[in-house]
Formats: sequence, structure tokens, C-alpha cells
Amino acid sequence: QVQLVESGGGLVQAGGSLTLSCAASGRSSSSYAMGWFRQAPGAEREFVSLITWNAGITYYGGTVKGRFTISREKAKNTVYLQMNSLKPEDTAVYYCAAKNSITSPDYDYWGQGTQVTVSS
Repeated sequence: QVQLVESGGGLVQAGGSLTLSCAASGRSSSSYAMGWFRQAPGAEREFVSLITWNAGITYYGGTVKGRFTISREKAKNTVYLQMNSLKPEDTAVYYCAAKNSITSPDYDYWGQGTQVTVSS
């Protein structure tokens, strides 16, 4: 069983930066990808970014492309989300997620979420 623990959320002013971390434990699959989603109050969950574990190929949602950067540190089984030029509309609960198959549309594991609030 994989467990994901996010950290790094908080309050930041518009234009500022924040880095989220997601530590994974119990990972067993070599065909593996980890990503970030977010959900604002009253809104649907939105895909933010994804990284394939072995090759490090990255994907971004349209609203964050060019501002956010996903990376992974294999030795620590940790994925990071560097968020720059933050906007008030980036305010949401950010969830880390992982899936055993890169090609699967479904995620197998989810973190508990971390709140990011961007003030104007």
C-alpha cells in the first residue's frame, strides 16, 4: 500500500512562490507516475501536473503551464511542485496522487491534501 503525505501549503501573496512536497512510502511498481490535482471550493477537481517516475516526463494543466514546475527526487521518493507567479485563482486544496500504470487514466493513491491560499 502506497501512502502519500503532502506538505508545504500555506498563505502567500499574489505574485509569490510556494513549493509543495509529496513523500511516498510503500511504492512497489516500477511503472509509476505521480501528480498533483487541486480543488477550489465549489469547483471540480482540476489536474495540475504529472511526472513519470522513471523517465521524468512532465505534463501540465493549461492554467499552470509556464508557472508551475514538477520534479521528483528518487532517493527520497518525493515529488515537488514549485509554484511561481501565484494568482488568487490558484487558491485551492492541492492533492498529491499516484498511479501504478502511466497509461491508466485512474489514480490509485491520494494524499490528504494541503491548503494553498493566494491573497490579492
